[in-house]
This record gives sequence, structure tokens and C-alpha cells, in this order.
Amino acid sequence: MRGTAKGFSLIELLIVVAIILIIAAIAIPNLIKSRIAANESATVGNLKTMTNSLATYVTLYPECGFPDSLTRLGPGSPPTNAAAGMLDAVMAQDAFIKSGYNFTYALVGGTGDCAGTPGTDYEIEAQPAVQNKTGVRGFWVDSSHLIRGDPSGDAGSTSPAL
Repeated sequence: MRGTAKGFSLIELLIVVAIILIIAAIAIPNLIKSRIAANESATVGNLKTMTNSLATYVTLYPECGFPDSLTRLGPGSPPTNAAAGMLDAVMAQDAFIKSGYNFTYALVGGTGDCAGTPGTDYEIEAQPAVQNKTGVRGFWVDSSHLIRGDPSGDAGSTSPAL
């Protein structure tokens, strides 16, 4: 005669593993969608921060206009037109990755170097670093502060406004 065995049988363990895999298959796509939504929301917030900082820079340094480079808005003490202290070190670059998006800044009119013609306009583009993984929509903004988005990931001046 055999005594009663304690523990789980192989079948019971396989059933538990199968249930966990089914739950994971349902939950993981929702987590990815949530991460994409969070990245897109953070990107719009970053664009607003950048446009507000650029508007403040133009007000404080009208002889410069919009800067030739976002490094002029970076950390500085005391603040000057070369290091205004309006953006953190990550965002104070002309090209950077943040919240799963590639950001690029370009001065469109003027020199913006505080020695020549004041910068008159700029463009900032934010594209997903990995399309459909870190984000879906691309974003674009200029000195009008009107943020535009495109579900193809490649936004521009003709994309729909948010």
C-alpha cells in the first residue's frame, strides 16, 4: 500500500502555468498600449515645455530671437543668452531621445546666434523611436505653439492639429 503523497501533480502544475500564460496573453497587449499612450502624452507635454521656454527666451533676449540651438536654453548660472537655464540638460540639445521619441529642433528663419539676424521661426519634430512600440503618432510644432500630430509617425506643418 502506498501512503498519501503530498504536493502537486505534474498535471496540476501544467494547468496553473497554462492559466498564467492565458492571463499574460491578455494583459501584455494592454500594457503596451498603455505605455504608448503614456509616451505620447509625455511627448506632448515636453513639446509644450519647449515651446514655452522658447517663447520666454525670445521675450528675455529679443536681440537673439529664437535660438540657433536649444543648447542656449540649457543649464546656466547665472542665466545668459548662451545658457538661459530654461531646459534640463537632456532637452537642451538639437536632437535627443526622451519618453520613447526622437526630438529634433531646427531654426527656420534668421541666424538666432545673437550676433546676426534674430531667429524668426523654428520647428520641432518628435517621431517615435520605434514605430508602434514606443509610440504611434508623430508630432510637430513651430512658433505658433500649435502642436500637430499624425498617426503615420511623420508629422509636419500640414498634419491635423491636436
